[in-house]
Amino acid sequence: MFGMGPWELLLVFLAVLLLFGAKRLPEIASGLGKGIKEFKKAVKDTSKELKGTLDEEPESKPPSKPDAKDDSGK
Repeated sequence: MFGMGPWELLLVFLAVLLLFGAKRLPEIASGLGKGIKEFKKAVKDTSKELKGTLDEEPESKPPSKPDAKDDSGK
């Protein structure tokens, strides 16, 4: 996992445990999980919105300019 062996993962876990303490770890994990969930939801909503925008056809075309000039009055 992440190119790290079991000893490196154990060292990282122990460092986090020493820095934050055992009481704060569940709070940190919960906040991290909620953040990841919200990020995934935002990405999903944005991709749906973009797909909807690309799939829609334009409702009306802008008026085209006439190619020939009308010289009847001049």
